[in-house]
Amino acid sequence: MEDNFVRFHLPDSDLQPQYSFLDLPQFQHPDDLNCVNKLLDEHCKNGFGNRECLITDSNVWTYQDVFEKANQIAHILIDDLNLKSGNRVLLRSCNNPMMVACWFAIIKAGGIVVATMPLLRAKELETMVECAEISHIISDISLAEEVNLIKSNYVKEKLFFGTTDFEALMESKPKTFENYKSKANDVALIGFTSGTTGNPKMTAHFHKDVLNICEAFPNFSLQPTPNDIFTGTPPIGFTFGLGGLVLFPMYFGASTVLIEKPNPDVLLATIEKHKVTICFTAPTAWRILTEKCKDYNISSLRKCVSAGETLPLKVWEDWYKATDLKIIDGIGATEMLHIFISSNDQHFKAGSTGIPITGYEAMIVDENGKQAENNVPGRLAVRGITGCKYLNRTDKQAEYVQNGWNITGDIFTQDEDGFFWFVARGDDMIISSGYNIAAIEVESVLLMHEAILECAVVGIKDEERGMLVCANIILKDKNLASDNFKVHIQNWFKENAAPYKYPRIINFLELLPKTETGKIQRFKLK
Repeated sequence: MEDNFVRFHLPDSDLQPQYSFLDLPQFQHPDDLNCVNKLLDEHCKNGFGNRECLITDSNVWTYQDVFEKANQIAHILIDDLNLKSGNRVLLRSCNNPMMVACWFAIIKAGGIVVATMPLLRAKELETMVECAEISHIISDISLAEEVNLIKSNYVKEKLFFGTTDFEALMESKPKTFENYKSKANDVALIGFTSGTTGNPKMTAHFHKDVLNICEAFPNFSLQPTPNDIFTGTPPIGFTFGLGGLVLFPMYFGASTVLIEKPNPDVLLATIEKHKVTICFTAPTAWRILTEKCKDYNISSLRKCVSAGETLPLKVWEDWYKATDLKIIDGIGATEMLHIFISSNDQHFKAGSTGIPITGYEAMIVDENGKQAENNVPGRLAVRGITGCKYLNRTDKQAEYVQNGWNITGDIFTQDEDGFFWFVARGDDMIISSGYNIAAIEVESVLLMHEAILECAVVGIKDEERGMLVCANIILKDKNLASDNFKVHIQNWFKENAAPYKYPRIINFLELLPKTETGKIQRFKLK
């Protein structure tokens, strides 16, 4: 029996954004559409199964390997785990080939993928499970501890890969599978925005959305070929990483090098060893790579992509000076699935985020929703081939989609040539080393500590990370305030939430600045 939870909780059509450019031939699809056919199966059917697909330092999987393993896992989901079409499946792993095979297997079997980052803790995962009513969890065995701490009646089955039992179960299954006959407007994946406490926002994307973004940003900015080799640092649990490391290379029959535990030296060594041509990472990483790249041969690189936070002009200039390569900046959003404003060789200004890529249009609007004049800061509004579809959150849907446009929460200007320039975040989101961290989320965790009475979290500018999480805390017992107690709070936080969210700066205060109505004035703390 089909699971209609997602279908029933999609926003009504009058709350969804207006779509545009869907009349272009590259964005048209038949009603019957399973995105896996184009991304994976057709490569094998067309005689390219022996082409390298997923690469690690120790292994190479061809397209045929991925195809067969995804089919075997799909059989496990149907035969052994009783997956029904429409069931949500939480996927938890570092970037590795088996995670990718599982991603495809879920969609082949008719499930909906909810990919997560490996650093999330049990409480955060449990919130996602409860919100999306997730029935199945697939996890790398190395990340089993937090999964096994999840307490939810919704979870019916758990599957751990990386064990001999899993390998044996896979080997017992056929290497062929008939994909679920989904529709172009069926949901393929759910992406959670950064807030994963309380009542987080989850946005749905259709099968046609997955394929449409592969026709948009790559063709506009990258011009990929089957000979390209992709790599990068973003987790596949981020839609930025999913696109850059899985969807885009596989759509074009290229290969991708997956790095489970990336750092600048590992990334540069990977580029050198595998002769990588296209690299995705965050601005903070590009800055460090600039300092270290002279020690590596990265002459194979031809395209460098930055997203996750705004790219400082100095980082762009330093990288260009060191490598003669232009970093391609871009802005995307989980709500939009991937990048919608970027640049290419024909449309480029150093320091600018770029122009709307093919498939999107954008403008700057004032607080009344009217288009702003050139070079006047305002809210970024965008619409095109994808758009925000929050599940079960009509209040947030009405905030994000206004007059048919997606309002991203970023403040930009647009110049007389149509280029968009980043000004600031329009909300309390902290973007640190490419991670989106909601201030209220950090506050919610801190307030669980028995010694903390009140707190207010803000982002502080930092040259290395872009921003740092800064917690301003009022203790119940003021006598506890000390440097040692700051370290205690930081260590406690990392045990109770994803470590990348922990406050690197802690200030103990007597009072928090507030308005007469009691609202914390965070701007006074920055």
